Amino acid sequence: MAISIFIPTALRSFAEGKESVEVGGATVADALLSLLDVHPDLRKHLYNEEGQLRHFVNIYVNDEDIRYSGETATAVKDGDTISIVPSIAGGSTAVEESQAVELDHDEILRYSRHLIMPEVALEGQKKLKAARVLCIGAGGLGSPLAMYLAAAGVGRLGIVDFDVVDFTNLQRQIIHSTANVGRLKLDSAKERIAEINPYVQVDAFEVALSSENALDLFKDYDIIVDGTDNFPTRYLVNDACVLMGKPNVYGSIFRFEGQATVFYAKEGPCYRCLYPEPPPPGLVPSCAEGGVLGVLPGVIGVIQAIETVKLILGKGDSLIGRLLLFDAMKMKFRELKLRKNPGCPVCGENPTVTELIDYQQFCGVTPHAEVSVGSEFEITPIDLKAKMDRGDEFVLLDVRQPEEYAICRIPGSRLVPQATVPERLHELSSADEIVVHCRSGVRSGAVVEFMKQAGYRKVKNLVGGILRWSDDVDPTVPKY
Repeated sequence: MAISIFIPTALRSFAEGKESVEVGGATVADALLSLLDVHPDLRKHLYNEEGQLRHFVNIYVNDEDIRYSGETATAVKDGDTISIVPSIAGGSTAVEESQAVELDHDEILRYSRHLIMPEVALEGQKKLKAARVLCIGAGGLGSPLAMYLAAAGVGRLGIVDFDVVDFTNLQRQIIHSTANVGRLKLDSAKERIAEINPYVQVDAFEVALSSENALDLFKDYDIIVDGTDNFPTRYLVNDACVLMGKPNVYGSIFRFEGQATVFYAKEGPCYRCLYPEPPPPGLVPSCAEGGVLGVLPGVIGVIQAIETVKLILGKGDSLIGRLLLFDAMKMKFRELKLRKNPGCPVCGENPTVTELIDYQQFCGVTPHAEVSVGSEFEITPIDLKAKMDRGDEFVLLDVRQPEEYAICRIPGSRLVPQATVPERLHELSSADEIVVHCRSGVRSGAVVEFMKQAGYRKVKNLVGGILRWSDDVDPTVPKY
């Protein structure tokens, strides 16, 4: 019996880079055990310490979620495909059609290719002009999303962002230009939207979305579009949308893969139905750590824009209840069914989440997750440089990926990628003083914690990683 198990990009480094593995077995449990026999490093990503399947990992047989067909006891047969879908970070909306909107001659010319489509026509274009859409983020997903919604004639666009344009953004965040580096993303985005369509009202909110302001920000908009890149904000957006009865147009990206759907609790499942709880901090790499193909957010962001327009028009079949998966390497789309979870804590039959909570705490994230300043288990770049100058004996451990190591490195460093640390721990002596570093200090902080638990007491995390080394010690080291 041959069953294919699809391995998502985020987990392929633990499966020798394979995108699928052929296994045998009569049930999902059998198949997963066969997978772990071949690739045991996947175990901690699929199962918790009690041997239970992790809540932030969903398993599908073909296009059916096993939670609704027998869990891991679900039978499988020759030719079936099992998909591992981890977290990665129909209908119309209540558009205020009572607003008396009209199109002037210039707008009629501008939107003429819409007006001659029976699915849009004059009535639909007026709906677009009356619509109010809030975009969370003006980054990779928010860029194509905002630009296309503006071009389509959505009358009022809200944008929530508090970041500034960085050179590393320009590879994918096409709403910003080189000249805008250092400016607020909001100012850059608002300026670009005005160039695209001066008829669009842009509301700029220079704030970090939080439990304190989300409900107030969401209340004036019909549709919320999630362009975020972290789990606390995703759960916050979801819960606020459920509590306020608003649709949440979702998208996420990582390397060459993307996901898109519409979470709308009134008509289907919400984000928590798919992912009841987030992965532990550091287990799922961010785009800053794992990278993302610059073109990919264009694909997913445009899908989000299309779904938003369809919701406004009340036309077509939306992605409510369907998760669209895109693999750019294969240039393939796959679709999985999503179902509403009756036991969902926020949109289920007996919800326990009835108000917004502390999402940083819920996701186990702290402002200084990499190790608090002043800890005996950390060292600053300046202090590390002083150790080097004195000729102190120590091991400098670089836990980044080989691709990152090829970009830049600290002299004398030894590359042991984070995922391989457990199996290569025997190569490191607990008697040695060890300094661990990565790009920013997050991954190395996790490695330091792991090594501490393994009995290493002379291990330190380089605060700020190689980025801060470039700032404080050696500016010739390029940033990325």
